[in-house]
Amino acid sequence: MNNTMKNQACKVSPGTVITGKWHNHSYRIVRELGNGANGIVYLADYQHQQVAIKISDNSMSITSEVNVLKHFSQVQGSTLGPSLLDVDDWIRPGQIKPVPFYVMEYIKGETLLSFLDKRGREWTAVLCLQLLSDLDRLHQEGWVFGDLKPDNLMVTGHPPRIRCIDVGGTTLKGRAIKEFTEFFDRGYWGAGSRVAEPSYDLFAVAMILINSAIPKRFSKSGNTRGIDQLSQVVKTNPDLQKYEKVILNALGGHYKTAMDMRRDLVDATSSLNIKSRSDVNQRGTKPVHHQKITRAKRKKRSHIGGALETFLLLFIVLFGYILYLYGQL
Repeated sequence: MNNTMKNQACKVSPGTVITGKWHNHSYRIVRELGNGANGIVYLADYQHQQVAIKISDNSMSITSEVNVLKHFSQVQGSTLGPSLLDVDDWIRPGQIKPVPFYVMEYIKGETLLSFLDKRGREWTAVLCLQLLSDLDRLHQEGWVFGDLKPDNLMVTGHPPRIRCIDVGGTTLKGRAIKEFTEFFDRGYWGAGSRVAEPSYDLFAVAMILINSAIPKRFSKSGNTRGIDQLSQVVKTNPDLQKYEKVILNALGGHYKTAMDMRRDLVDATSSLNIKSRSDVNQRGTKPVHHQKITRAKRKKRSHIGGALETFLLLFIVLFGYILYLYGQL
């Protein structure tokens, strides 16, 4: 049975008012935000505030996700998932069986890939450093995120902060991963099992780095081992070569903790910044023969200088932000 058929009981139209049986809170549905195997998430209005409400005919799934969100709120310093606001049942008009639902914070922002398209790929490492910090806190509490992918990650606020909008795949360590998406699943690529452990999430972070550089996802080749195929992609893509060591280590399951991967990513990013400054300094030492510069060349140099100034400013902002995040450990 496909998701569409399974979710018919959760389907509601914009304008519908859902009132909880036990807490008597009313939520007016605005529009659908997304749907999956275990229900549909809607944007709703509650006392002139926007909230997200998930409706499911699977009470066990709702209970599991509610427990995850409750646990997220207890993880000190983590803002990875949305805040839980309400849990209740809804009696649909003309029906007897209650439909369980929960209400959570509505995280307003842009999806990760959309944000990178607008702001630039330079933000990829900064946001992944944030993600790894939050994942480390989650892993220390005995949970693995599971279905980690750009679709579930929102970038919001100033300065930008990465947040997750779907915790349906979050699983206790040692158990089988509940939900996954093939491209980000190490089992699909033949790179490991689907047992919930930190290295499962870190493989997904490596795939997020790959997906950030290559937005069009590709399938596993039948003629090549999955891990060899991914390694070849990393080694031949200029944007991924910058983080080759980090990505390949994560794909190979060599990191035991998220902080191990984060430290290597900080080092890789710092090395890139040092190299960039060195290149800028070398270019600045070249002699200029003023008598040979035409008006057109002056104009061209002016544009290059402006671009260089912008690059340096972006570098200073990013490097300062990385140092700030590193200091939060």
